[in-house]
Amino acid sequence: MQPKYVNMLKKNIKMKKINYKKYILSLIMIIAVTFAYATDGPPDPGGTPVGGEDPLGGGAPIGGGTFILIALGAAYGGKKIYDYRKKEEEE
Repeated sequence: MQPKYVNMLKKNIKMKKINYKKYILSLIMIIAVTFAYATDGPPDPGGTPVGGEDPLGGGAPIGGGTFILIALGAAYGGKKIYDYRKKEEEE
């Protein structure tokens, strides 16, 4: 008969494998959605908007900022995972 902690250790290893699969699947889904929304819109018809004013919300582009935000979020997530693994190794 195996000690109780051996069974708990085996169960813990199985849970970690499942968690990695969840993280990888989540990452793939986020990347897929990001690329789906990053496609180009219809071409500009030209001319000025009605009334000759800037469009509602201003005329600032937001495309580059989206990718910078995603990259910073990925870097932050990587750092959190690194810290978590480092903490587990110390214990």
